[in-house]
Amino acid sequence: MATYKQIQAWIKQQYGFVPATCWIAHVKHMSGLPMRKAPNRQGAERVEPCPPGKVEPIRSALRHFGMIGRD
Repeated sequence: MATYKQIQAWIKQQYGFVPATCWIAHVKHMSGLPMRKAPNRQGAERVEPCPPGKVEPIRSALRHFGMIGRD
């Protein structure tokens, strides 16, 4: 399983932006990957959900690292 830093580096190289870690966590959750609750989480709602235009590049990175299947 890739680290958030590896995912961020790959997305920067392929797409030219660095995603926030909360965006990666949101897409992982949407993809059904197991998640742990962050110790600094303030309730059930996401403070900064992933913007719709950034979801597909993050999913692409998760596929690249073999974390989710090919759709």
